[in-house]
Amino acid sequence: MNAANTVPARRKKHVTPGGRKKTFWLTTMMLPAAAWLLLIRYLPMGGIMMSFLDYRLPTRKMPFPVNLFHSKWVGLDNFKFLFTSESAQMIRNTIGYNVLWIILGLIIAVAFAIMMSELTKKFLAKTYQTMMFFPYFLSWVVVAYFLFAFMDPTNGMIVRSQKAAGGNVIDWYNSPQYWPVILTVCSMWKNTGYSTVLYLSAITGIDRSQYEAAAVDGATKWQQVIHVTLPHLKPMIVILLIMNVGKIFNADFGLFWSVPMNSAPLFPATQVVDTYVYRAYTTTGNVGMSTAAGFLQNLVGFICIMAANTIVRKLDPDSSLF
Repeated sequence: MNAANTVPARRKKHVTPGGRKKTFWLTTMMLPAAAWLLLIRYLPMGGIMMSFLDYRLPTRKMPFPVNLFHSKWVGLDNFKFLFTSESAQMIRNTIGYNVLWIILGLIIAVAFAIMMSELTKKFLAKTYQTMMFFPYFLSWVVVAYFLFAFMDPTNGMIVRSQKAAGGNVIDWYNSPQYWPVILTVCSMWKNTGYSTVLYLSAITGIDRSQYEAAAVDGATKWQQVIHVTLPHLKPMIVILLIMNVGKIFNADFGLFWSVPMNSAPLFPATQVVDTYVYRAYTTTGNVGMSTAAGFLQNLVGFICIMAANTIVRKLDPDSSLF
């Protein structure tokens, strides 16, 4: 028998006029997002060149593109200020706070999501969910003044209570030893609700028959959480963990700048990369230095994401990002 007769002939793909029209409209719908991605995300990447230049602010005689190519090449000189003895503290604070908050944020958000999923009354569940999610929309400036109302050195509620009780009055904005705890509480209070809603949405998608089967087998609520809920949450936990690891060298500028009220005595506990670069830029006006800091932050974040994803892919390929 001829081999050609045994192999089915490939069918040519014919695109109908209706298919072309549908493709055209789908492409048109995609264009705004593609334009936004190109203009906002990819085009500014050309500014990375400023990290290696002695760049000065453009003028009318020398606009940005011309000034960029006429600036003096300085290599890695703009990165040196990030690796001095003075910067060791802010790097330690940045990484230390992020590691602590990643761990606490994961544990607290998952715990709250599991507890809220066990509520039988929908009204209470929706109420708690809204109350937890509301702080996420507040500006850090608003949070800073809320906190100031409690810890104001003269008329703060906590200070007045200490005076009334005859105890020692703490000058909160001059005592850095208390601020790691204060900043941690503020971060958890503001951001936990957002993560809780994400995990709660994943829990609601779990087939309830699995819980019923576990209950029939005699599993307690705690055993159902361990053997049913957590395995279904594992992919989302891993994805969010990888994304958070990518931001380990970045800090929430609003939290570290606004909440401590930019108090100099608190710098040992509140100085992070973002605030350090901002203060250095406002003092020196060196654009190349601030660009170098941003480039290094994103480079470290990219390396951390790739490393974390590689480790996850080796342990559990189904839970990795790619």
